[in-house]
Amino acid sequence: MSTSPSPLSGKTLIRFENVSKRFGSFIAVDNVSLDIEAGEFFSLLGPSGCGKTTLLRMLAGLETPTEGHILIDGVDMAGIPPNRRPVNMVFQSYAVFPHMNVADNVAYGLKIDKVPKAERDARVAEALALVKLSDFAHRRPDQLSGGQRQRVALARALVKRPKVLLLDEPLSALDAKLRDAMRAELAQIQRDVGVTFVMVTHDQDEALAMASRCALMNRGTLQQVAAPGDLYEYPANRFVADFIGTINLFEGTLSTDEPDHAAVTTAALDAPIHVNHGVTGAPDARVWVGIRPEKIAMTPLDAPRPTGPEALPQANVTSGIIVTSAYLGSVTLYDVETATGTIVKVSSPNGERSANPALPTGTSVWLHWTPTAPVVLVN
Repeated sequence: MSTSPSPLSGKTLIRFENVSKRFGSFIAVDNVSLDIEAGEFFSLLGPSGCGKTTLLRMLAGLETPTEGHILIDGVDMAGIPPNRRPVNMVFQSYAVFPHMNVADNVAYGLKIDKVPKAERDARVAEALALVKLSDFAHRRPDQLSGGQRQRVALARALVKRPKVLLLDEPLSALDAKLRDAMRAELAQIQRDVGVTFVMVTHDQDEALAMASRCALMNRGTLQQVAAPGDLYEYPANRFVADFIGTINLFEGTLSTDEPDHAAVTTAALDAPIHVNHGVTGAPDARVWVGIRPEKIAMTPLDAPRPTGPEALPQANVTSGIIVTSAYLGSVTLYDVETATGTIVKVSSPNGERSANPALPTGTSVWLHWTPTAPVVLVN
């Protein structure tokens, strides 16, 4: 199977222009405009009912937009049926035919398209090699594991050489360990073939691990479109911050806002929060500050009190008592209750055995962080 140019070619392959979809009075997708580049592994991410699957189904031609246009490679898809679009889809259930062996499953679409047998056999062999199923060509689906059936569905979609491959929750039927293995495998296959992948998932770990960019949706609207690292480190709003990973969110007031630093006072903590950048919000504006648990350092209270930044030494330091802890293998997640009654989540890595023993419940601790740790959100 030929390899296309590397991802992020700069060429827009898919364009949603002011696309909306209504089912009666319910708005499933609300005025979405979005460009997806050729060669991307793009993820539509969000909670159940956010509109991501409806958007994918409109791209596939299984639903018709109420308003707006969808273009693939510059061609408006209005009125073009699913079987004539340059896309193929891997469904959540895989939809592998149980009465056919693996090779016949993969060849099915080519037979429908009346591809000559010699070419068909060659393309099926190529697709099976790509998904590492060459030795399973004559097996039936009931003789395969869940991961192998998923690869059959993938090969059947890729063998037709679509411009776009659509994946609807492709790993949801697999167990946790197999899901982790298939993430890496699916991402590698996408890099090998260079086909544009558009994947729907509600699993943030899945999206962050595989996608070159993600569109996070909520209630039919796009909340943020960004690379996975930017979604995590620079969320556009509270919904994004709260959906992606774990975060401590504190409501407060913007007491200082200069081009190179800002300060927020909050009733949740007994000291201000200092950041090393401006916020572009009006003084005294209501804002929210997010701090990821792994960005908070924790030391016993009998150690010297940490100091905050030079400009505001009392900032970015608070104290509290550990009320719960959860050992999660690579990290221990603590809940620390401050003097104001606020619960702050702190994640500490578990390094060498016995080198960093977990602190017991009831321990009084200092919590502190650098000015680069927080993110200030105005909505």
